[in-house]
Amino acid sequence: MSEIALSISMLSLVAVLGLWLGNVKVRGVGLGIGGVLFGGILVGHFAGLFQLSFDDHTLHFIQEFGLILFVYTIGIQVGPGFFSSLRSTGLKLNGFAALLVVLGGVVALVLHQLFDVPLPVILGVFSGAVTNTPSLGAGQQILAELGAEPGSTALMGMGYAVAYPFGICGILLTMWLVRLFFRIKIDEEAARFEQESGTVRETLQTMNIAVRNPNMHGLMLKEIPSLDEADVICSRLKRGEELMVPRPETCIETGDLLHLVGERHALRKVLLVLGEEVDTSLSTRGTELRVERVVVTNEQVLGKKIRDLEIKQRYDVVISRLNRAGIELVPTSQTSLQFGDILNLVGRLDAIEAVTSVVGNVQQKLQQVQMLPVFIGIGLGVLLGSIPFYLPGFPAALKLGLAGGPLVVALILARVGSIGKLYWFMPPSANLALREIGIVLFLAVVGFKSGAGFVDTLIHGDGPTWVLYGMALTLIPLLVVGVLARHYGKLNYLTLCGLLAGSMTDPPALAFANAMHPSSGASALAYATVYPLVMFLRIVSPQLLAILLWVGA
Repeated sequence: MSEIALSISMLSLVAVLGLWLGNVKVRGVGLGIGGVLFGGILVGHFAGLFQLSFDDHTLHFIQEFGLILFVYTIGIQVGPGFFSSLRSTGLKLNGFAALLVVLGGVVALVLHQLFDVPLPVILGVFSGAVTNTPSLGAGQQILAELGAEPGSTALMGMGYAVAYPFGICGILLTMWLVRLFFRIKIDEEAARFEQESGTVRETLQTMNIAVRNPNMHGLMLKEIPSLDEADVICSRLKRGEELMVPRPETCIETGDLLHLVGERHALRKVLLVLGEEVDTSLSTRGTELRVERVVVTNEQVLGKKIRDLEIKQRYDVVISRLNRAGIELVPTSQTSLQFGDILNLVGRLDAIEAVTSVVGNVQQKLQQVQMLPVFIGIGLGVLLGSIPFYLPGFPAALKLGLAGGPLVVALILARVGSIGKLYWFMPPSANLALREIGIVLFLAVVGFKSGAGFVDTLIHGDGPTWVLYGMALTLIPLLVVGVLARHYGKLNYLTLCGLLAGSMTDPPALAFANAMHPSSGASALAYATVYPLVMFLRIVSPQLLAILLWVGA
């Protein structure tokens, strides 16, 4: 058997063994995808005992390509909601998350200086203590570029593996300690989150308003204060017994009933101007009007603004809501359509069918992956990651690398949505499959390369000391930020748990947090809000540490 064939066969064995280990749970907590790392260590250990020979170039390519796939698909997944997550409360959450990353870097610097920990070891422990695989990849890459010894990347992998288990357990311990210290009651926190959730990310609401203000009689909808803004959509108008789809030029009369869609505070502003809220139903049931949800799949309309399609003018149909990547938006004339957008249409059945033919609504396309944009994005990401950035005072250039470049490009492309007929929408199942393949390949190689000397280091070497370093890197930043965010930031405990899990990019910790109160989405919302920024910082931070410590060595 050739070395290439043997290498791939061994990695397949690592993946099978590691995924099985990851599914083993103790009291509901398991290694998850991290099991692949330890499967690689086990197989690598026995491969070293039998002195098997493998193709290093093949292993290196598989490791780097797996990392690229992983970070790129993460960026595509979270990109559509990334920039909107930075508003309002998102700024506070991301501030605490950034503080947690910075504290981890400071602790790593202190440990390196106090105990003279080798650079590859402290970088590996730093990445393993926060269970962040792209951080490991970025650290290994910068070490290679700085001219570190050939065995440095393997040493870094061992440090990562040693610190990884407590990285998973440490965050769960922190959640428990914060809960105990502040005497938190989960049900009360969940109830408080439900009351305040409107200020965190308000979902669109509806309101039926009767026109009582005589000053509004005879005015067109577009002339009414608060309705000429982009915050509220009037999707139905009832006059007497007739229910109709209003246009901006439609004149309203005293006594008209309007069905409005928007955020609560915006609806209140319109209510003050027009009249009073009523319980009268403006349902389309029993009328000629229908409400249908359609998906944008036609490449011809991607990137076009709603006003350019003239849906109201041509078809007498109103788009009352737009759902993009799980986030409900108020559609305006300036809104550009992206592949996968879900539109809520109100109008007559034949008119809705005409609009449906325009926007696509071909469900099969949602299950297809357009591969050309995928490789365009990966190529652009690798190019961006290869560009050196020279910072004042740094003797070596800083690069986003194979982890940071694809992530940044994916975030931007997912936000843009489409260029011409190219769209960067990826079905969730396809995204998950590519992401899992990528991370399995990367961890399999890292574990396999580290396996030869792992057991000897852990038993006869400095492994136990590295574990203590990892515990410090895990617990100190988590506890400091946990106490500050709760005491001074007044964060809801469930939101805080999501923040901590997202700051460690740790899905098992998120699952643990969600299990505290399954009906509340507080933890998942906070996790998704901080995840993109933290992932970027986790990729950049080992590079900064490596350059600083390399210069000081």
